[in-house]
Amino acid sequence: MPVRPLLGTASCAALLLLGAAAAAPSAAAAPSVPAEYVTVDPEGRIAADGTVTLTGTYLCVGGEAPVYVSSSVSQSEPDVNHGIGGSVAVCDGKEHRWQNSGKAADDALTAGPVKVEATLLELRASGILLLPVPHAVSHHDVTLVKS
Repeated sequence: MPVRPLLGTASCAALLLLGAAAAAPSAAAAPSVPAEYVTVDPEGRIAADGTVTLTGTYLCVGGEAPVYVSSSVSQSEPDVNHGIGGSVAVCDGKEHRWQNSGKAADDALTAGPVKVEATLLELRASGILLLPVPHAVSHHDVTLVKS
């Protein structure tokens, strides 16, 4: 009996078994890590003095260094972003609320629609530098209402 057809059949069977083993879930598999995210509430506030307050939620898991929630707003000029504060994030795998407040230069923002970018950003030390490591970034359409 020729050996070559048997080797081919055995090779195919071994590949099928390996593929099935890789596709089958392992009983000892680690629990899945939740996806990190940051959201922005659809409505923000703008005070009479121009102070903008944005809120939302976030979830992050761990980090080697402090993680922050930062936010920026653009309105009439889409290429110009105004930083609106920052806050420290708790990265424990649970959802948390965040709130940032800040004032744009020259009262550049008014009540009405704006584009908001929110970022979960870790600042890792690398020698004498701090390297930004994003955990999550999101973009939202928000309406600023007078408060």
